[in-house]
Amino acid sequence: MSGAAVNDPAVNDAAPDRPSGAAGVPRLNYLHGFAGHHQTEAEPGALPRRQNSPQHAPLGLYAEQHSGSAFTEPRESTRRTWSYRIRPSVTHTAFRERPEQVGWESAPLRGGVTSPNRLRWNPPPAPAAGVDFLDGVRTYATCGDVSQRTGVGIHWYTATASMTDRYMVDADGELLVVPHQGPLLLLTEFGRLVVTPGEFAVICRGVRFRVELLADAASGYLLENYGATLTLPELGPIGANGLADARHFRYPTAWYEDREEPVELWQRFGGRWWSTELDHSPLDVVAWHGNHAAYVFDLDDFCPLNTALWDHPDPSVFTVLTSPGPVAGQANVDFAVFGDRWVVAEDTYRPPHFHRNQMSEFMGLVRGSHDSKAEGFVPGGASLHNQWSAHGADRETFDLATGADLRPQKLTGSLPFMFETRLALAVTDSAMTAGHRQPDYDSSWTGIERRFRP
Repeated sequence: MSGAAVNDPAVNDAAPDRPSGAAGVPRLNYLHGFAGHHQTEAEPGALPRRQNSPQHAPLGLYAEQHSGSAFTEPRESTRRTWSYRIRPSVTHTAFRERPEQVGWESAPLRGGVTSPNRLRWNPPPAPAAGVDFLDGVRTYATCGDVSQRTGVGIHWYTATASMTDRYMVDADGELLVVPHQGPLLLLTEFGRLVVTPGEFAVICRGVRFRVELLADAASGYLLENYGATLTLPELGPIGANGLADARHFRYPTAWYEDREEPVELWQRFGGRWWSTELDHSPLDVVAWHGNHAAYVFDLDDFCPLNTALWDHPDPSVFTVLTSPGPVAGQANVDFAVFGDRWVVAEDTYRPPHFHRNQMSEFMGLVRGSHDSKAEGFVPGGASLHNQWSAHGADRETFDLATGADLRPQKLTGSLPFMFETRLALAVTDSAMTAGHRQPDYDSSWTGIERRFRP
């Protein structure tokens, strides 16, 4: 049995999602507001109205707090949710390590290389039939240390099957999912999310979930953030508006599985996989209130800012979410997106300029093309420019840009994004030797001619 959300505005403030636009994609109700304190129940009367932990929780449920931050952190960074569930989370057997589960790697890597070379990959090949989301994750690169709660893991996923009798949870970091192909249904402890190409979803640290495919296959990118919780960037001189608006972030309404049969729970902990057996679904939360759950955002709702006179803007103005680092202005990781926008700069070389950067840049492409690459960077592919590696437009793009008629131009139909981190990224051995890595990426810049005429 599964419980549906109660559409009582006084309880859950639900608003319907936009039409799905695709057959087989469910249309769900959501709660709105980034890190807002939401409340929702899937059965009338399941949510205590006055306190968090009554002597007898409603409907014979168990009250359980899920703390995504330390108890004494500042209020603005506190993340916690009270859940009211059919069974408390303590009802499981001992976890056992699963060393046979390979592909998903964590920092610090046991192998791999931190390379100054520019790297680029084609889309990964499709997996065989029957590969679910957990089995289909492979790691590009990592930085930092999961035990020190710093750095990130950057992965790709490919899947041809839904997760049915097993669930997963990441205790090492929060997960940001960027689909490239195929919509996903994310079933979490706190409700359901649909995430499609052009959107991204975040599953907060320690939240249990499983993934169902809504098409024959799915692929995309996965950021595992070991560091400070992702949050909206400060706007500073920009003012009160622009970039990602808090109201466009959608959280799930309560929904539960009342499933009484053996299942497995796989947990990422300390850079390793562990599993335990349950006799029921862990997605049995009937009601909850708080701000530590999961959420989805449509990147078409991002309001980009751009130059109004001359010069190319720094990519920081395209930041959707940030995980702050220990040095002000140097993020543990930024998530930036470069979608539809007007380009109007006068007397300006408009593509990203040639540069070397203290930050490491990992690029992905959901659709279309990248405005600094004429060829070779295709949807589903990726590139890595580690700290201080020189990069910029390829020769063909440079020639076109320097000879262009600089009329106002609207860039449409493309969706590149970037994971940018203050740390150098170590590339896994499997990513370095992967058949879809392009061995000739450096050739993008061959033939750039001497133009100096004293």
